[in-house]
Amino acid sequence: MNRSTLWSLRLGFSGKQAKAIEQQGIQQFLNNSFTSQVTTPPDSIFNDTPKTLAEVRQIRQSIKGNRKKIRSSLEKEKKIFFNMKAWWIDTMATEAHPLREKMTLFWHNHYVATYKKVKVNYWLYSHNKLLRENAFGNFRELTKQILRSNAMIVYLDNNKNTKKGFNENLSRELLELFTLGEGNYSETDITNGAKGLAGLVAGEYNGYYREALTNNEPFTYFGKQGVFKSDAMVDIIFQQKNAPYLITRKLLQWFIYDNPSDELIVYYGDYLREQDYEIQPLLNKIFTEEFAKPTAGSKIKDPLTYTLQLHDELGIKNQNHKLTALFIRQQGMDLFSQPNVKGWSGGTYWLTAQLYQQRNQIANLYCRGRNLDKKMLRSVGNENEEYLANFNVSLQWSKNNNIAIIAELKNRLLFDADAITQENLEAILTHDFNPYDEGANNAVMRLFNYMVRTPEFQLI
Repeated sequence: MNRSTLWSLRLGFSGKQAKAIEQQGIQQFLNNSFTSQVTTPPDSIFNDTPKTLAEVRQIRQSIKGNRKKIRSSLEKEKKIFFNMKAWWIDTMATEAHPLREKMTLFWHNHYVATYKKVKVNYWLYSHNKLLRENAFGNFRELTKQILRSNAMIVYLDNNKNTKKGFNENLSRELLELFTLGEGNYSETDITNGAKGLAGLVAGEYNGYYREALTNNEPFTYFGKQGVFKSDAMVDIIFQQKNAPYLITRKLLQWFIYDNPSDELIVYYGDYLREQDYEIQPLLNKIFTEEFAKPTAGSKIKDPLTYTLQLHDELGIKNQNHKLTALFIRQQGMDLFSQPNVKGWSGGTYWLTAQLYQQRNQIANLYCRGRNLDKKMLRSVGNENEEYLANFNVSLQWSKNNNIAIIAELKNRLLFDADAITQENLEAILTHDFNPYDEGANNAVMRLFNYMVRTPEFQLI
């Protein structure tokens, strides 16, 4: 695989940006990515769903005890939920500089808040919008804003955290999963942190401290004593020695290495601290320095990148991305619905025997120009939507001899190919291949189909 394609996959979701990276150079491409516009969904998606706390309460009161109305409301919200998913996937697939979306997806899996628990589509979207707007911003300041998002407050039960009865969920995950990581705080810090977060409840659009529920007694937090609220607590956390290392580990895992070395984690973490937790300079340093290294094959593709790369390579247009959302859900990557607060594990969890078989099945379908089964849409109440049963697939390749065509596709698809794999490829596209024969496209498609079902295609 050539370097530009490799980094197009790492900084986006397909090889679509490979040419731009090659022509502009990695630094200019990153500069353009960092200054990309923030995209927003059409207003129509949220026209018929509650946005404020008052609207949420009003609707819940109006359907209370009426099973038919409850069922109808749930079905309506499910459709809106999948419209939101489809919009996001389409944005990921079509953005000229998709790094902002890749980072939004990273933060989405770092500050987890799920539909099943939050139950308000607009609050999930607002949470997602916050991540998108601050994708390249300051890690410390983003953490402060996340703590005050309605989605996070509801997801981690902080509505139940009051001075009359403390709930430690948000306090614990703030330290364990969002900032410091296990082993870098005490149980006392968690207990006392809950006191500082007590009374922080969901509001009309964002969280706020409700005075009647707030704890105003002094407590000790990481050795400091005072009456601390969420912003002050975050400032204290980011003064701790190990504050930069959890996030640098996760960023390296997300973009480049399933198993980054401790040396790299500390190296980039120390730089993040020097930059006062600004994410953009950290990403710039990671990408430009790692770009120069031979790192291909160090990471298993996530299901979304796998699927959107197939779409791009085969020229698949006008896909109903609710189907994409349903397929990656089968693959364990359900948007807005991670299995737990830790998020998707990634790495080898993306490639069990069953998931690998599912990947091969969808590759076979797409290579034959066939779509996923329309019946899948029934599960989300959208079976009557526009649906393409068949695609006009169009694989790009240069009319050349078999060895040159194999090399061309390998450069786009495979991080490596050993001697046995090369023999197999040459057995599919033989030495007497004529690129001008009537069946030449079919022959190259068979070669492509074989490549995308190899273990090497699953890695970047």
